[in-house]
Amino acid sequence: MKWQAPTFVYRGNIASFYPKTKTHVSLMFHHGAAMTDAHNLLEGTGRVSRVIRFQNEADLENKRQSLQELIVSWIADHDD
Repeated sequence: MKWQAPTFVYRGNIASFYPKTKTHVSLMFHHGAAMTDAHNLLEGTGRVSRVIRFQNEADLENKRQSLQELIVSWIADHDD
């Protein structure tokens, strides 16, 4: 838990859930702008972070494989 939200860390912050929304689940990638997103999951235009929104369980399931690829790619790029 960090910033009052579940946060995933590997050699720094990777992503945090944004628990304040009630209509969907947001997973914010702290350095999403630098991530290679082959499946165009990441939303946002900021300098650093990006989010992925999941509308419901079916949406999560549809994005599961692409999300896993995104995370594995980020970790591989930072596994020095």
